[in-house]
Amino acid sequence: MHRYSTILLIATFAVVALAQTSQAPNPNPLSTEAKQMYTGVKNNLLKMAEKMPEEHYGFKATADVRTFGQLIGHVADSQARTCSAVMGEMKNLNASSKTAKADLVASLKESFDLCDKAFDALTDAKAGEMISMGQRQSTRLGALVRTVSHSNEEYGYMAVYMRLKGIVPPSSEGR
Repeated sequence: MHRYSTILLIATFAVVALAQTSQAPNPNPLSTEAKQMYTGVKNNLLKMAEKMPEEHYGFKATADVRTFGQLIGHVADSQARTCSAVMGEMKNLNASSKTAKADLVASLKESFDLCDKAFDALTDAKAGEMISMGQRQSTRLGALVRTVSHSNEEYGYMAVYMRLKGIVPPSSEGR
């Protein structure tokens, strides 16, 4: 009986290994990886914007920097401009002019809706296509990766604001 179990186990591993090697490789590894990075910062920023109490949206770490709310507005405006440009249009949310948490969170979500469309439409074949970014040119992939980088940078600033208010940033929860 033991011999048949061993043969069955070996046969099962062989079938699983064969199935794994016969799967087609990802045809879009660059755009897939970029979207994964975007999804990470998107989740962190949305959780952060929702977690920070309304009364701290006017908080500044020092007198010469933006408030937490202004940083949320800045991210929303920047993402909207870039992601809409990647999709061949120019959209400005004017989120930087807003101060209420609900309005800023709504603008941030709207900017993510635009970026979702841009990242969903991105393929490796389209990644190198040149697009107009105001007065300069960029590849689609370059523009979107810069957006992820910028959003992560702003998230880092806002994480400090949260820490100064005794709030754990989303990316550090559970640690």
